[in-house]
Amino acid sequence: MHTPLNADASAPTSLDPFDTRSGSRLEQLIFNHRLVVMAVCALITLLLGFLAATRLTLNASFEKMIPQGHPYIQNYLEHRADLRGLGNSLRVVVENTRGDIYDPQYLAALRKIQDELFLTPGVDRAWMKSLWAPAVRWTEVTEEGFRGGPVMPDNYDGSPTATEQLRANIARAGLVGSLVGNDFKSSMIVVPLMDAGNGQRIDYRGLSHALEALRARYETDAQGRPTGIQVHSIGFAKLVGDLIDGLYQVGLYFGLAALVATLIIFFYTRCLRSTALVVACSLVAVIWQLGLVAGLGFELDPYSILVPFLVFAIGVSHGAQKMNGIMQDIGRGAHRLVAARFTFRRLFLAGVTALVADAVGFAVLMLIDIPVIKDLALTASIGVAVLIVTNLILLPVLLSYIGVSAAAAERSLRDGSGGQQARGFDRVCGWLGRFTERRWASATVASAAVLLVAGFAVSTQLKIGDLDPGAPELRPDSRYNRDNAFVTANYSLSSDTFAVIVKTAREGCLKYETLVEADRLAWSLQQVPGVQTTVSLTNAVRQITAGSNEGSPKWLTIARNQDVLNYGAQQASVNNPELFNTECSVMPVIAYLADHRAETLDRVVQASADFAAAHSGSDRQFLLAAGGAGIEAATNIVVRKAWTQMLLLVYAAVIVLCFITFRSWRAVVVAVVPLVITSVLCEALMVMLGIGVKVATLPVIALGVGIGVDYALYLLSVQLARQRAGASLGEAYRHALQFTGKVVVLVGVTLAAGVLTWALSPIKFQADMGILLAFMFIWNMVGAVLLIPALSHFLLRSTPAPQPQSSEAPARCVARAQPVPFKG
Repeated sequence: MHTPLNADASAPTSLDPFDTRSGSRLEQLIFNHRLVVMAVCALITLLLGFLAATRLTLNASFEKMIPQGHPYIQNYLEHRADLRGLGNSLRVVVENTRGDIYDPQYLAALRKIQDELFLTPGVDRAWMKSLWAPAVRWTEVTEEGFRGGPVMPDNYDGSPTATEQLRANIARAGLVGSLVGNDFKSSMIVVPLMDAGNGQRIDYRGLSHALEALRARYETDAQGRPTGIQVHSIGFAKLVGDLIDGLYQVGLYFGLAALVATLIIFFYTRCLRSTALVVACSLVAVIWQLGLVAGLGFELDPYSILVPFLVFAIGVSHGAQKMNGIMQDIGRGAHRLVAARFTFRRLFLAGVTALVADAVGFAVLMLIDIPVIKDLALTASIGVAVLIVTNLILLPVLLSYIGVSAAAAERSLRDGSGGQQARGFDRVCGWLGRFTERRWASATVASAAVLLVAGFAVSTQLKIGDLDPGAPELRPDSRYNRDNAFVTANYSLSSDTFAVIVKTAREGCLKYETLVEADRLAWSLQQVPGVQTTVSLTNAVRQITAGSNEGSPKWLTIARNQDVLNYGAQQASVNNPELFNTECSVMPVIAYLADHRAETLDRVVQASADFAAAHSGSDRQFLLAAGGAGIEAATNIVVRKAWTQMLLLVYAAVIVLCFITFRSWRAVVVAVVPLVITSVLCEALMVMLGIGVKVATLPVIALGVGIGVDYALYLLSVQLARQRAGASLGEAYRHALQFTGKVVVLVGVTLAAGVLTWALSPIKFQADMGILLAFMFIWNMVGAVLLIPALSHFLLRSTPAPQPQSSEAPARCVARAQPVPFKG
């Protein structure tokens, strides 16, 4: 972290001219060529700003949202071409609010809506289903054998006769509850989607806008009056489209975050020019990050759009630390260039270390096998790398020209002097110093232990996956969730489908043994709570076999005669081609679930996996899983594993970093314990707010720990340095508070304010992330200020004498950090 030296170390002690050849080669290169540095940064800003403005796009990919390395997802992707409609698809429900589906005006509108959807880019037209789709057929058994045809009569003209024929066809096809609403007031259009090919992916935002335009055209007439038609649309594509639309409002929250951060910095410094520089450099970092993302061919998605917020907040916090050092040196009489050089000299390497600590939380996310999370980690790493230039180099250079106001410089010394002119914060420091005493330390540690135990007890109830119906990514009152509630209430078969893939040799799915095993699997799934019903080839074969024998229920079975089975499959391919592929080597057993809550998915996965393990062999394999619920179940499995793995890795990395910094296991314990308590309390807060661990919330703990460790490093670095110089624990801690305490509080408040603006987002998971991160930033700061002195009382009261290397390094830094008036 930023490891500030003794505040007095930077006081000017000489009036000799400043030697511009002093300092490291990097310092000389930067400050002896300041105009070149600013010109290069300005040119880069213009170039990357142009890239961000012209090439940066917002989109999402179905494939990037799923864990492609998981066996279930690999099974689905391998057989995706044979499983149309069990992956990325839309369900558009057209409702007649003034009658039923047999109204000729309604059916005319339904036909127009289907035709428009049929011609929409990205639609897999061959697999569309609706009352007007010729592939949706009815079948009945007569004395002469099977008779059937399209559900919509070929000669339909809206007459009463044609309408009665349609009514009979719907009943014979058994569409009520699937393509027709239970109350006969709506019908569904199933729209499978596919990429256009040639590397062109589905434009989810464009597709969502096309649906909204369609909705607007058919729900109102030219005069804006209701037509009696209501259009409801659900599915991954519509969800992502709504998310992307919500992202365009993020700019407003970014502006609000910038305003709040500016006010906080200004309240701290009371210096307009230095505040403007800190905010401007942080905005430059955001421009660079967005430009690099665009230049490297990446897109912003609903998850990575949050990264610029974090980059800005981290940049402001680190910039405030640089500005604080320059203000104090100027207040002691140093020229602004000298102050900038000595601040750079003291804090550049420590600042790089700080950004590495911030990057730990991002880097750990790269190990999660979900592409959208990897992209978030990569874009965040780019942002952290950019901050090294904009906030550790460019900001001191700019401040070397502009400096800070004399009043702000004098106030920075007066407020932290601890002398007679000390104000409120010094009195607070004196009160906080009591936490180094045994009575206060014991009470604080005991209270923290109670919070830890209580938080852990609540956190054991933390769930993996979705906890609410509909799309938890959006607000409960969003249009998408209202549409989903309508579909769920009016249709027997939900959109939550879980499919087990039965894979055999060519023509193997027609074998009696395979059909029997598939039928047993379907029966097993029907016994699982949360499964509404199952559909597979065996259902169609049973019905066709019975129909071939005068409809006798005695023949409602799977015959052993292969010719009978072949005939049943042949007839099934006419009405239900999605039940097996053309080679009859892949067929799904589809379970329709009541919801996609984590508990439901876990039960279905367990039952399916147990059956697959017991019944798979050389002749046939039962592979999990396809369908929206199957993909979500695989994602939950990956998230559950990544949650534990991520926590272990991020804490291991932070512990190693702290040990390298402090060279004391006792100091590591003091630094890490507040982080652990905050992490546990954050999990308890997730339980209380009804937030499950999902792709959206997975990064929160890692980010909170990686960035939150800053506070401990700020305080402990100064405290340990003073203790090793001979000061008592109480004196050392009070000095650390006076020198960095305001900055610690400032950083905590700035980071929390920056992410708390997300709570206004219409996208619920962004709001959840903002609340959780703000909680972690504030509690990490409070925990550091209160727990570090309390734990230090028990672990760090006596600090061993420093080793020669560690004692010489600060001495050299102090010797080199003597600012003097600048001349020439």
